[in-house]
Amino acid sequence: MFEKALVGSKKYYALVFFLASLFLIGLICFIYQMKVGLGITGMSRDVSWGFYIAQFTYLVGIAASGVMVVLPYYLHNYKEYARLVIFGEFMAIAAVIMCILFILVDIGQTHRVMNVALHPTPNSVMFYDMIVLCGYLMLNIICGWTALSAMYKGTKYPKWVKPFIYLSIPWAFSIHTVTAFLYAGMPDRHLWLTAVMAPRFLASAFCSGPALLLILLYIVKTFTKFDPGEKAIKALAKTITYALIANLFLFGCELFTAFYSGIPAHQHSLIYLFAGLEGHNKLVPWMWTAYACMVIAAILLVIPQVRNNLQLLPFLCLLVVIGTWIDKGMGLVIGGFIPNPLHEITEYMPTLPEVMISVGIWALGFLIVTVLYKMVISVMESRRLI
Repeated sequence: MFEKALVGSKKYYALVFFLASLFLIGLICFIYQMKVGLGITGMSRDVSWGFYIAQFTYLVGIAASGVMVVLPYYLHNYKEYARLVIFGEFMAIAAVIMCILFILVDIGQTHRVMNVALHPTPNSVMFYDMIVLCGYLMLNIICGWTALSAMYKGTKYPKWVKPFIYLSIPWAFSIHTVTAFLYAGMPDRHLWLTAVMAPRFLASAFCSGPALLLILLYIVKTFTKFDPGEKAIKALAKTITYALIANLFLFGCELFTAFYSGIPAHQHSLIYLFAGLEGHNKLVPWMWTAYACMVIAAILLVIPQVRNNLQLLPFLCLLVVIGTWIDKGMGLVIGGFIPNPLHEITEYMPTLPEVMISVGIWALGFLIVTVLYKMVISVMESRRLI
């Protein structure tokens, strides 16, 4: 089936070349980082997690969100998602690969990354994060590739794969829960020290992931004969709506806890993010943009006539993706470091090499999605399923 990814239109080859070029630029910047060190980034002693970990955190949610089409189809026999499942699983594969790459580029001594497995530390949440991410990647490869092979042969997926499918459902919840515990387990970072960190992560994942999946499906629909189906799109839009409202509600709970209870340390990070603190306000416009996007999207998605407008829906999904990416990435990660435990403020903004390395990894992820989706569409066309 790999040969189907090698045959396509000029637009397909142009997209592949463009994404590969961006990845190459990012790779060159990473080689420069390997030579010079993490000093080329905007990170410092006070802000030790930056743009890389922000992308990692967001993409874990994108990977976990694949369960939003897998669970209804396999557990509830929702046939409308039959054509969407494989796209969700392949998006999860690309997202997990990007997660792993963002961890690699964030480590100063990249060649020592295998020490996490060779010299495990069971009391470290990072150790379990590695296990769940690698396990989830393998589960999606097994399930997705088996489903594609069955489609190629014109048969139903074999029974032996069912346990892997069922296992992938709780595993999807686990990868983002463990990632949330990485943050919530740090007592000196008051913005993260909350029991609702894992629910917030899952809520944001279950709105941003399906939103990105719908955008990708709209792009596929535009350039191919594939049609995900109106009922499937509307059902996924409902999932986005409920999850987005839950995400905003949980953030409101954080605001109440911090300001009504009068917890100064918790308030300071939120004040820095939304109003600036002691003249430092680099993230203020970003955070207001993020929540403006999410609130506008939530209000419009609640209205059935707007949510069911298939021409407007992609733009609403784009608002959700932009809002959650800023909030969960830059806002949550960087905001947790500012102010530091000594109440000093060291601001952070990513440097150009840091951004280009990140763009390169995103380009590779979209390249993987492009190739995998091309294989799926080609198989569907050969089996006359579209």
